[in-house]
Amino acid sequence: MDLADFDYFLPKQLVAQEPALNRRDARLLVLNESEKSPSHCRVGDLFSFFKPGDLLVLNDTRVIKARLKGQKSTGGQIEILVERILSDKIALVHMRSNRAPKIGSCVTLAGDIDVVVTARVGQLFQVEIVSVHVFDRILNSYGQLPLPPYIEREPNGDDASRYQTVYSRVPGAIAAPTAGLHIDRLLIDQLLDYGVCISYVTLHVGAGTFRPVKSSDIRKHKMHTERVVVTTSTVDAIKKTRNNGGRVIGVGTTVVRALETAAKSGECIEAYDGETDLFITPGFEFQVVDILMTNFHLPRSTLLILVCAFAGFERTMSAYRIAVQNNYRFFSYGDAMWLDRKILTGFGGS
Repeated sequence: MDLADFDYFLPKQLVAQEPALNRRDARLLVLNESEKSPSHCRVGDLFSFFKPGDLLVLNDTRVIKARLKGQKSTGGQIEILVERILSDKIALVHMRSNRAPKIGSCVTLAGDIDVVVTARVGQLFQVEIVSVHVFDRILNSYGQLPLPPYIEREPNGDDASRYQTVYSRVPGAIAAPTAGLHIDRLLIDQLLDYGVCISYVTLHVGAGTFRPVKSSDIRKHKMHTERVVVTTSTVDAIKKTRNNGGRVIGVGTTVVRALETAAKSGECIEAYDGETDLFITPGFEFQVVDILMTNFHLPRSTLLILVCAFAGFERTMSAYRIAVQNNYRFFSYGDAMWLDRKILTGFGGS
């Protein structure tokens, strides 16, 4: 398919700049294969969509305060976005300034913390601290929460909690797995009491999630790489759910990418600890997830392409048009969708 097929008209005023007052207040567009048209619900209605024996899979990554202000040795201002911490003193970062820094040049953070640019790694720079400081403490003390570029304001006190899922626990993301922002503790407790199991994966969302697809032929797009962990306990829970006739419900495209990476052999899912650059496009044979809860995504984005692959191109794009017509709120702090997989062909095995 051409990239232009995944475009849609979105009025700017529908891009959410603030979260809903309460997590469960967000609207939910429900797209079930048994229904001819989407239905309009609230996230607060989610409990009624589950059945005992279902498995809910969540991404437990935690957003770090990855944005730092600095100054080059020439005196120019620079902004650093930490993509990945490699060790206490070494990190891969994005750098934004009038001119890209040279290898070997020095950047000063927070007034007196010097880091040296040691290498160029694709679109990223590798930097190393040359003082007693370590990156974790620098980010905690001086970093700023990296809100997405379409949220056109500076972070405030509410963002510190609302741009994190309530179950986040593994630091490393620079963008939230936004579908999970709607899940609150009350829903988790209700589902557990009802007999729904909950498991976790970790996928540290990188800045590449906002990288535009530049090739008109989507097959030529090179996906960014992200860190993924799918544990043995999560794999066992998935296989048990399958054997007992339950459904696997993924919250967010990151959960889908993590689980489908772990099952990419096509035979059965296995524990996985490594990297993924999986780009899911229409025609992809899904192995694990039966139902997807996800936010509304940018036009022409890899995330929208994934949703079209999961739920069907025509169904998805039609649902997006309906969402626009009904003034749903879009992107990270926006509303959500509940989607049945169009072709249920999951894997078997114990």
